[in-house]
Amino acid sequence: MGAGDAGAIMLRELQANPRLGLEVAGFLDDDRAKHGMRIHGVPVLGDRHDIPHIAARYQLRQLIIAIPTASGKAVRQIKAICQLAELETKIIPGIFELLDGTVSVSQLRDVEIEDLLRRAPVETDITPVRELIQGRRVLVTGAGGSIGGELCRQILHCRPAELQLLGHGENSIFTIYQELRRLESNSILLPVIADVRSGRRVQAIMAAARPDLIFHAAAHKHVPLMESNPCEAVTNNVLGTQHLLQAARAADVKHFVMISTDKAVNPTRVMGASKRVAELRVHAAAQESGRAYVTVRFGNVLGSRGSVVNTFKRQIAAGGPVTVTDPQMTRYFMTIPEAVQLVLQAAALGTGGEVFVLDMGEPVKIVDLAKDLISLSGLRLGRDIDVAFVGMRPGEKLFEELFVTGEECQRTAHEKIFIASNWDNQQPADLDDQLAALYDAAQGSDDRSVRDKLLELLPEYEPPSARPIGPAGAPARSHRNGQAPVIYDHASAEL
Repeated sequence: MGAGDAGAIMLRELQANPRLGLEVAGFLDDDRAKHGMRIHGVPVLGDRHDIPHIAARYQLRQLIIAIPTASGKAVRQIKAICQLAELETKIIPGIFELLDGTVSVSQLRDVEIEDLLRRAPVETDITPVRELIQGRRVLVTGAGGSIGGELCRQILHCRPAELQLLGHGENSIFTIYQELRRLESNSILLPVIADVRSGRRVQAIMAAARPDLIFHAAAHKHVPLMESNPCEAVTNNVLGTQHLLQAARAADVKHFVMISTDKAVNPTRVMGASKRVAELRVHAAAQESGRAYVTVRFGNVLGSRGSVVNTFKRQIAAGGPVTVTDPQMTRYFMTIPEAVQLVLQAAALGTGGEVFVLDMGEPVKIVDLAKDLISLSGLRLGRDIDVAFVGMRPGEKLFEELFVTGEECQRTAHEKIFIASNWDNQQPADLDDQLAALYDAAQGSDDRSVRDKLLELLPEYEPPSARPIGPAGAPARSHRNGQAPVIYDHASAEL
């Protein structure tokens, strides 16, 4: 499916490797001008709507979606038609995954949830990003994580002089270091095991390594865990960020980019509140130093460790049910490669103090995500596996926001990147004093005081005790309170 350059490359490779046992019967393309053409001797037979009768006519067994720029909607439609035609479906990676633009048979894989939620890619000029990184020393914190690891892959593609991989977990740093070593690159790779909560260790690393750019992806991100461990959230997400900022200024680091989250917007949980305070600290450091220290804020990424997608996959593998908190709950999602590419673009745009907000597209219903994953697993909802609605957790939002109350949305030169402006009105006048009190409470393991200090710092912070949490202010349903979970009945489509 796709009679363009990617499809032609795929065909040539299949023809050159008969041992693969794949004989190409023809192309399909929605561009009717291509119908009847031949590409390397193979005809273009029709469009996606012709899949069922062409599959029957040629006794097809597999369809390859060879359109790197296909949107999630298009992939979803083609996959659905193939299911009706009982065709196995394979796909080549999307444009955000093809960092070097090459396509090969070795990249063929099953259709995954990331493919169904793809957005149509934007034409992006990577020249500014390459100019920012090429020949420079770059440090990535949290380099062993999902976002940090992908940052390292894409940064290495821009040929830095040195790439420093900093992380607290030795196994994850070892894994990404070994992966990057296998790539063809002249860049020096330097794995560093360190905890950003140790100010002296961070200062020593920065003084020795003297990076030109820092991408700060290290963070505690698990919302329920941080809710019960608020001191850890603060010491890692806030104090760790401050240690990095102080060391960066002392080492004359010109660019600093912190990864933030939409959960920092009007936060209802400790994790989001800690990331919001970290945003304030980065902005203050930019004002004080006059350097290009910025924050990039975005929503959920598909496939990251601890994400809802991985939770659903485990539940499906265990036979279900797949648990969803509320049928109306929505979240913003994007793929990891897309998010990281836009982070790098934002880094090239930053001059100092900006909070960049990525265009996350349309929010996705969590229940629809669950249904898609069930379908991709070859199961049928209601027959093979159920979805159970178990009620919202305290402080959980039905939908996430991208801008704090009082922030204004400002466009940038990139159509998928915005700036949350009006930040000078958001900064507390006594930020340093309030942060000092917050750190004292966190390092003293005083959970209650930490929550109180976060409330004082952030007028927009509304923890569970301070806000209604169900639809229209009603209490959330929960099987934990003695109610049975509500099962989705596929036959009647009723709750």
